[in-house]
Amino acid sequence: MESLRVLLIGNGGREHALAWKLSQSPRVESIIAVPGNGGTATCPKTTNSTEVKDSDFPGLVEFAKKNNINLVVPGPEVPLVAGITSFFSKAGIACFGPSIDGARLEGSKTFSKDFMRRHNIPTAAYENFSDYSKASAYLDSVGHDVVIKATGLAAGKGVLIPTTKEEAQAGLKSIMLDKDFGDAGSEVVIEEYLEGDELSILTFSDGYTFLSLPPAQDHKRIFDGDQGPNTGGMGCYSPTNIATKELIARIEKEVLAPTFAGMRKEKVPFRGCLFTGLMITVDGPKTLEYNVRFGDPECQTLLPLLESDLAEIMLACVDGYLDTVDLKVSSKFSTTVVLASGGYPGSYPKNVPMMVQSPPDNITIFHAGTKLVDGELLTSGGRVIAANAIADGGLEAAVAKAYEGVKLIQFDKMFYRKDIAHRAFRKTAAKEQLTYAQAGVSIDAGNEFVERIKKAVASTKRPGADAEIGGFGGELDLSKAGYTGAPVVVAAIDGVGTKLMIAQAMNNHSTVGIDLVAMNVNDLVVQGAEPVMFVDYYGCSKLNPATGASFVEGVAAGCRDAGCALVGGETAEMPGMYKEEDYDAAGAAIGVMAADKRLPQTGSMAEGDVLLGLASSGVHSNGFSLLRRIIERENVSYTDKAPWDTSKDVGTSLLTPTRIYVKPLLRLASQGLVKGLAHITGGGLTENVPRMLPASLAAEIDVKTWEAPAVFKWLKSAGNVAPAEMARTFNNGIGMVAVTSAGNAQKAKAELETAGEIVYQIGRLVSRSGDGCTLLNLDSWA
Repeated sequence: MESLRVLLIGNGGREHALAWKLSQSPRVESIIAVPGNGGTATCPKTTNSTEVKDSDFPGLVEFAKKNNINLVVPGPEVPLVAGITSFFSKAGIACFGPSIDGARLEGSKTFSKDFMRRHNIPTAAYENFSDYSKASAYLDSVGHDVVIKATGLAAGKGVLIPTTKEEAQAGLKSIMLDKDFGDAGSEVVIEEYLEGDELSILTFSDGYTFLSLPPAQDHKRIFDGDQGPNTGGMGCYSPTNIATKELIARIEKEVLAPTFAGMRKEKVPFRGCLFTGLMITVDGPKTLEYNVRFGDPECQTLLPLLESDLAEIMLACVDGYLDTVDLKVSSKFSTTVVLASGGYPGSYPKNVPMMVQSPPDNITIFHAGTKLVDGELLTSGGRVIAANAIADGGLEAAVAKAYEGVKLIQFDKMFYRKDIAHRAFRKTAAKEQLTYAQAGVSIDAGNEFVERIKKAVASTKRPGADAEIGGFGGELDLSKAGYTGAPVVVAAIDGVGTKLMIAQAMNNHSTVGIDLVAMNVNDLVVQGAEPVMFVDYYGCSKLNPATGASFVEGVAAGCRDAGCALVGGETAEMPGMYKEEDYDAAGAAIGVMAADKRLPQTGSMAEGDVLLGLASSGVHSNGFSLLRRIIERENVSYTDKAPWDTSKDVGTSLLTPTRIYVKPLLRLASQGLVKGLAHITGGGLTENVPRMLPASLAAEIDVKTWEAPAVFKWLKSAGNVAPAEMARTFNNGIGMVAVTSAGNAQKAKAELETAGEIVYQIGRLVSRSGDGCTLLNLDSWA
């Protein structure tokens, strides 16, 4: 048989994997990669060339003739969609890939969706739009969640998954009017959002016969827990535990067979590798998209499992005899972890020096955004390099070995996900479901304690003080106490909790003082009181002046934000009371108000009143005992890059201080636009919102009206925390809830937004028949 001289077009991780696998074929004599990367440059039988551009198809044909090329392998989608195969077929040179008409399956999402409809291939309900105003009107008319896709090529990033109507409209504008994805967004597909597990299927076809590699599962989102923006893919694994023999047979019958038969019926037999993206829903497999080439990083994950000769398979596809090929695949498990440049998928640095050690057996390093310059390996892209491992001891072994491969790679600000294959482990061995009580804090015990001390508290009653507890702050009406004409005094006392332990770990004490003030003054303002003074307490075994000063400076900053005076405090040095440098802190705030301005105004509250949610700045100062338990179990260090925000380390992100809402809420109250306020602290929405309501009314809150910040999504996923437990422990993105009449809701929202707050309309008041707070769509947090 004739030896093969391969022209490989492309410079990504997929192309390195193709060169690596093709070089193993006894028939392959040589491979020229145009332009290639730092990995193909050192791959056996392979050389890189920049003599011709990969976009110059006539030039590539002449280059192929000059180098006696007899098999061309275009890696990326762009040359295939542009029709590269026809240039080589006219020259009599075999080219692995579909024709320009066949490549429309990827090149036009409107074509592919209409194709699925024509051939009864299961997919999401959808509509195509080239007119922005019609698309916008359609978004307003549908009741289901949607996915918005730019119809053309957008490097794997032209898909938006909005969570609200407002976000959907903004995303549509960014695609169609702002042209965030260029001409790819001149037409869009708006389709129904599907829920389930995604699968990727890579299938070889000669137009008649088709043979598939094992299903794989990609990880598109940038952060752990499938959070953050979409990328080209941050990791992959195969086989998957959801891809049973029965499911694979159903996919072949309902999706793959009709796809290849449909292309033949339309007189465009598909030859090459078809990537089919699927969502496995409760109703079975539904087709998300087609790609007309190997996926990335699916290619790097699946080719190490392929035991057949890839070059022979490619020739069989090109020449139409795939039915003679025996596709052999290893029974081992494969995992790929992608390492990206810091900042990806946004802006990121290039030309960063890299060090890559030689891997042991069963670990392969696949280069993507790399290049060799004068013998030095440098970064040149967003997704830089990947570590793949195969193992026969189960998926866990393959994952562990892949992360061993990651340790062989070093470059500045490199970033990678630490949870590749997490969905497989969720299915087979779910983590223990953590709760606040397991972390050592019981909300129920706290509530029981309050009930037990009520009698003792009531015994202290005096004129002007009702001597009851359960509100956000304690009141004393000075005019009733004998101080004629004096206002009502409101007091609040609180601490920072175990968030102080993170401040100690990071040696950063500048923000927890702000937290201390915030926890108190936010409790005052919900009573309608203006904070006027603050006192603090700082207890330690041995005073560290620098630490203490930094803390008090934070207290002062919080007081300035709240508009109250720091009038004094107590520093208690108690040897042996605390461990080493540890300390504890507490504070009390005093506020005043006119009796007729007291909140909540329960008598004026009515069914249909609107609930506005003011965005939090993060975790604030509650739930840290559970949070620290989750971080400890996940083996995450406070100095690691935060899985939910790689621009910060874990400790710095968590030390973001509690937001102080005093000034904008006082302005709102002075205009008579608010009937009640609830500070969302310990107990979350579930426990705090009912504290401002009359016994006859309950809050109905739709948790899908805002998107929980990434940190809460990570905590939910990493801790396997039940949605109801999340709602009872953390603020989940809402730090304050306000009740306003339906007629005043928009004005109140506008006033708060003018003051710099992020505000959501999250629900309404309803007649109470059970719990004081009902959370709708809580299963969306599952």
